Amino acid sequence: MNALAAEFSKLKRSLSWAVVVLLPIVLVATGLIMTLIDGRGLEDGWHTLWMRSIVFYGLFPLSVGIAILASLVWRAEHRGSNWNALMAGPTPSLQIIIAKAAVISVLAAIMQVIAVVTTVALGMIGFGLPGFLPPEYLAISLLIILASVPVAVLQSWLSMQMRSFAAPVAVAFLGAGFSAFLLVVGLDAAIFISPYAALSRATQLGTATFADTGDITAGVIAAIIAACLLLSTLLAAANTVVLERADART
Repeated sequence: MNALAAEFSKLKRSLSWAVVVLLPIVLVATGLIMTLIDGRGLEDGWHTLWMRSIVFYGLFPLSVGIAILASLVWRAEHRGSNWNALMAGPTPSLQIIIAKAAVISVLAAIMQVIAVVTTVALGMIGFGLPGFLPPEYLAISLLIILASVPVAVLQSWLSMQMRSFAAPVAVAFLGAGFSAFLLVVGLDAAIFISPYAALSRATQLGTATFADTGDITAGVIAAIIAACLLLSTLLAAANTVVLERADART
């Protein structure tokens, strides 16, 4: 608990909040602006709006956003002698890993909430869509939040290992792009191997785009949840082992 509280306290003056607020707003708005520029209407109302905002956002920008957050969360540990202090401290490695991943996951969850709120606001105000976002998309948003966790754990490990701020972000960009390709060609099992694939698959659920059939079935939902839990557990365990064996830096 102390480690988790310490990590959250570091966020008070962090640049992470700018990323959390601005990234989803800008990217969702960009997807919708492109719709206006192309002269395409929202043929299926909220469904089309969701595809052109959240699905676009989930292809790679969401993973990249999580990567940026992870680099920001770990940046302090790579400054001066902070890494050596971390290694010499009394906090168990598992607690450090869980605390870092938890903070990144919470920030990612807030990003998703802001993305949905932006989508709803633009749909109602910008496009004058009747009613409200269908409830199934709100449920899918919860699944997207869960699918963000293994990506957060993976990016936390990459940011822990790499002093470079940009390198883990580049890995996320390439990984998300390649994972999306695997889903497009029909390799659904990729969600059990790549956290990026699991996240991308969650954003596509019920849209009939890319790898999705358009049907929201219990089997597909269960597979995504199982993949997220499996990947999160394995990655957290691996991260803990790596941190346990890490040496102080000179």
